[in-house]
Amino acid sequence: MQLVVARIGRAHGIKGEVTVEVRTDEPELRLGPGAVLATEPASTGPLTIETGRVHSGRLLLRFAGVSDRTGAEALRNTLLIAEVDPEDMPEDPDEYYDHQLMDLDVVLADGTEVGRITEITHLPSQDLFIVERPDGTEVMIPFVEEIVTEIDLVEQRAVIDPPPGLIDDNAVVAAGTSGEDGEDGGDGVGSDGAGKGEPS
Repeated sequence: MQLVVARIGRAHGIKGEVTVEVRTDEPELRLGPGAVLATEPASTGPLTIETGRVHSGRLLLRFAGVSDRTGAEALRNTLLIAEVDPEDMPEDPDEYYDHQLMDLDVVLADGTEVGRITEITHLPSQDLFIVERPDGTEVMIPFVEEIVTEIDLVEQRAVIDPPPGLIDDNAVVAAGTSGEDGEDGGDGVGSDGAGKGEPS
């Protein structure tokens, strides 16, 4: 199974480094030196990671064969895609790969239907479920343990205990949260890694 693990952002410096928007909870595994990644668009890759480092809280990568700013800028907005065994599970029991959470039914503790997970957005502070309600509207639900009380992959459902106002009409928002440069992953390729966090 192919999963999006990062999106390339701006060039950094003049030696071919790029910033990346990480879309995996396991960057050390997916984005380490020597990793070979497919790309979207496919014509850009495959790309082999040569070096990686964190600068001002942001991951910087340099790829084999890319040694200057011009080459780095040419990669901007490219999605980096890893091949992942669909049976793999994250090491942390409270974390899940995005493809495991997509299309789960979202219900209240009493079984009341809320909707279906159609997208997962990774923000610096927490992950969000984008849930499509039966009437076609969408609502964002923070993936934190105080709200998402149970993930049942066998029953294909997520049980939530929302605070007042989270899923009523005035909380319904248009889902369109995107990354640093306003691009999204799309094209039917999932993202990698979501986990319950602390409320922000």
